[in-house]
Amino acid sequence: MHILVTGFEPFGGQSLNPSWEVARALHGLQLQGAQVTAVQLPCVFAKALPALQQALAHLSPDIVLSLGQAEGRCDFSVERVAINVQDARIPDNAGAQPIDVPVIAGGPAAYFSTLPIKSLVAGLKAAGFPASVSQTAGTFVCNQVFYALQHTLAGLGVHSGFMHLPLLPEQAAQWKGPTLPSWPASLQIAGVTQALTLLLAQRQQGLADAAISGGTLN
Repeated sequence: MHILVTGFEPFGGQSLNPSWEVARALHGLQLQGAQVTAVQLPCVFAKALPALQQALAHLSPDIVLSLGQAEGRCDFSVERVAINVQDARIPDNAGAQPIDVPVIAGGPAAYFSTLPIKSLVAGLKAAGFPASVSQTAGTFVCNQVFYALQHTLAGLGVHSGFMHLPLLPEQAAQWKGPTLPSWPASLQIAGVTQALTLLLAQRQQGLADAAISGGTLN
């Protein structure tokens, strides 16, 4: 079993990105017989997808969990859906700022995660980690990667999806404006390790996703 975890380089003038700090801490981890490989993706629209495609082709993973940073969120946000649009609020790290541009021209309007998202949220909560199902991955590079990931792996039986993480305390301390929630790296690493453990169990046991009520707007 191979697990691919992706994280992003820092962006927006910051020096850290929790998604990469967590991903690289898990690189090389042996988890219940599965090998975890971490890959850093550039926060650049023109480069993120080639880097993702290269990693997928090289590793042929059974499970893919892509991670991203979401300032303002206070839990592990397990994303439900990726949409076929790039609509950048700020420029990426190369200065590009696409507006109303499809991720993949002619592709479906959206893809759902193939992770057991509600079971994952329930398992994280049971282990003491705040978590929720999120109905939007935004329209920046996170959503671009999520959409391309699902497009590439559609029909291949790979469990894949995206999860947003809160800021690190070091980032929140430097944030201009209202105080934002943050989690220390150690807590985020422990939570994502728990998430991977849950995904492995779900994959190996072939269980259906949990039927948990939802519908809230975060």
